[in-house]
Amino acid sequence: MNGPLTFRGITIPASELTWRFSRSSGPGGQSVNTSDSRVELVFDVGLSASMPEPVRERLLSRLAHRLVDGRLTIAASEYRSQHRNREAARTRLVDLLTEASAPPPPKRRPTRPTRGSKERRLSAKSRRSQTKTLRRRPVD
Repeated sequence: MNGPLTFRGITIPASELTWRFSRSSGPGGQSVNTSDSRVELVFDVGLSASMPEPVRERLLSRLAHRLVDGRLTIAASEYRSQHRNREAARTRLVDLLTEASAPPPPKRRPTRPTRGSKERRLSAKSRRSQTKTLRRRPVD
């Protein structure tokens, strides 16, 4: 549970993760008022020693809208137990880091339109032109 996180072959030690707990809102009756079931998982992307430099730069640029001072915060409060919210936060963090650290797709190789596609486009244009010509008022 409190062990290291692993994504794309990169292992983040538990010492780089910070947990905060607070009271959750929503269903749960009286237990909501007494138990700290809401979980916040904080990971400092900018200062992480376990992150290779190219991956860190990719994460910092792709997650810039979610980072505050280089730290990524994941909040989980959908479950009534702190244990399940911890698991949800860890899973969400791994999914987010996996998606954001993916290498960019290969560049598109430019291609030219085929002869058939050019002919289809031109015949469609001429059909459309003919339709509009027929809608005009006859010339006296």
